[in-house]
Amino acid sequence: MSVVSSTGKEATIALLGAGDFVGEGCVAAVQPLRLATAAALTDCGLLRIARKDMVRALHKDHALSDIFVTFLLARNLRIQEDLVDKLFNSTEKRLARALLLLAQFGKEGKPEKVIPKISQVTLAQMIGSTRSRVSYFMNRFRELGFIEYNGRIEIHSSLLNVVLHD
Repeated sequence: MSVVSSTGKEATIALLGAGDFVGEGCVAAVQPLRLATAAALTDCGLLRIARKDMVRALHKDHALSDIFVTFLLARNLRIQEDLVDKLFNSTEKRLARALLLLAQFGKEGKPEKVIPKISQVTLAQMIGSTRSRVSYFMNRFRELGFIEYNGRIEIHSSLLNVVLHD
């Protein structure tokens, strides 16, 4: 998910995965304009549900309602974590955190060692930095053995040390 300012500056605000919702603001009818743009980084399947059908399904199907509310609460927490990250952490820590999140460290199940192909520009947009800073830290992480990086990014759990170390 990305947004573009009136001056043309673009920012990646979220990377969604399997089972995530997009466009959920329309369900409450509080978001008359689309604020973000969704673009797929990998092959994926989508299910488009009209607002009236989604509202009806949420009222009828309590299991769906539970899943939807859980998603919304998790998204809200993630937005808060991202804001704190941008306010208080260095570019290096923000990049390390973004890579760990892409590898799904901290989620149920085993983390992915290799993350989906993502450009340094997109990483820079995600962490509020420049591509050159991302390149610098990616090379540094590779030299320190935290990642393998040769067109695809392989994350090692030792990258957690960057986030956890003060």
